[in-house]
Amino acid sequence: MPSIDIHHEHSKTPKQARKALEDVAEKLSERFGMQHEWDGDTLTFNRSGVDGKIKLSPKKLHVTAQLGFMLSMLKDPIESEIRRVLSEKFD
Repeated sequence: MPSIDIHHEHSKTPKQARKALEDVAEKLSERFGMQHEWDGDTLTFNRSGVDGKIKLSPKKLHVTAQLGFMLSMLKDPIESEIRRVLSEKFD
């Protein structure tokens, strides 16, 4: 399975970062039918063809996702969109 692995630094407080990630997760849920839940400081998300995590650290986010066959063809645009949203919410 193709995977996405993104490290993104941020300067938000843990509370601000968690709120920003929750906002992103809600938009993903509305737009793509993604399910999400917190497991400690890690936001897990999934739907058919995608299984991923965003680990929240004090100064960094680590996004990992496994893409199924159909979405693997869209890996580059998906990764670009994730990077765009992270820059928008965390820069």
